[in-house]
Amino acid sequence: MTTVNAPKISEYKEATRIERVGAQSHIRGLGLDGDLEPRNISQGMVGQKKARKAAGIILNTIRAGKIAGRSILIAGQPGTGKTAIAMGVAKALGNDIPFTAMAGSEIFSLQMSKTESLTQAFRRSIGVRIKEETEIVEGEVVEIEIDKSATSGAKTGKITLKTTEMETVYDLGAKMIESITKEKITSGDVITIDKVSGRISKLGRSFSKASEFDALGAQTRHVQCPEGEIEKRKEVVHTVTLHEIDVINSRQKGFLDLFSGDTGEIDSEIRDQIDSKVAEWKEEGKADIVPGVLFIDEVHMLDIECFSFLNRALESDKAPIVILATNRGITNIRGTTYKGPHGLPIDLLDRCLIIQTEPYNEAEIRSILEIRCEEEDVEMTEEAKEVLTKIGVDTTLRYAIQLITTANLVAQKRKSNEVDVEDVRRVYSMFIDHVRSTQYLRDHQAEYMFDEYQKQTQKMQVE
Repeated sequence: MTTVNAPKISEYKEATRIERVGAQSHIRGLGLDGDLEPRNISQGMVGQKKARKAAGIILNTIRAGKIAGRSILIAGQPGTGKTAIAMGVAKALGNDIPFTAMAGSEIFSLQMSKTESLTQAFRRSIGVRIKEETEIVEGEVVEIEIDKSATSGAKTGKITLKTTEMETVYDLGAKMIESITKEKITSGDVITIDKVSGRISKLGRSFSKASEFDALGAQTRHVQCPEGEIEKRKEVVHTVTLHEIDVINSRQKGFLDLFSGDTGEIDSEIRDQIDSKVAEWKEEGKADIVPGVLFIDEVHMLDIECFSFLNRALESDKAPIVILATNRGITNIRGTTYKGPHGLPIDLLDRCLIIQTEPYNEAEIRSILEIRCEEEDVEMTEEAKEVLTKIGVDTTLRYAIQLITTANLVAQKRKSNEVDVEDVRRVYSMFIDHVRSTQYLRDHQAEYMFDEYQKQTQKMQVE
């Protein structure tokens, strides 16, 4: 049997993240209180109280690990917050529980079979919480001595660490000195050193140095001086997904293939071996299975082959929670000549807990637009917000949201830091919504190529 490699995290470099404003970037959670009651406006969520409460119940069961292999369908008209609710669930779960998001149309553009792409999506949504014991050195820095050779220029040094019970001096090599310099570690810092990898982590500033608070600033974290032995064994827990383990064990490049994105199809025998090994780790107490969440937006874009796969996959004991979303009514089931509610076959629909979303009212649209203005750092007058809200009611919420940034650019062009009514009206005339666009096509269809609308109208008049 092939040896299954578990990914180990030893060295890492922190990457600088570029925060970009996206359609759902204002969502921080589901906006529920401790009793799962939805607040009016909280964590970027507005309205949809019934849907949010239902999602909160699902969230609690996911956290408790009590359900797996269940499917949730979020159904509603376009622009009613279906994706926002799914993103709220993802934010509330945190980083320790896997959450995979994909659109139903994605699987048709991948260079692999539809069932393989769904299998990979399922396994990305199943975590393996691996427990490892490592030897560390933990203590408060008493003194650091670094010397540089006059002849070779090589650096050597010593570091003195203490706990509440003991004090020890350690020799430092060149790499350790480089790490200490990079982390800007000084006397009074509480640090840990991984004896295997040599990685140094700063836990914070010792409370014994709390008198330096004014000089260091409010952002400095103060911690207690460690107790007991300086050298100790510590359990380290990290979560990886089954798909990550699949890739590492099926490719020559191993871990690097995770970054390339093009993982290709994975042999089912390798997956079977990995499943057996993970089951063995679980029995030995070295790992736990963490069922995560797979979110498939535009699920009506899947075909009957994919729906059949989902029916079978949901019966697996390792299946994640599957959240589906659609804005379709009774429509064709792709791959068949039949129609179904939301474009889904009845046998899959019967497996779903269905959460219904409802259109936002005028006050809720106003609140959402104010949140988006804050998220996009746009100052807007109350009169402009009233006009934009009216546009959102008459057209769509999405269209009104897209006018925020464009109106701000128009305001900046006239040297204003605040969007006014005239700015909103100007972009409203420059960028038409889908209703005005459709009406224009109906009025001028004869001037376009392939005048199907006029032919259909004439045919209806003849009949």
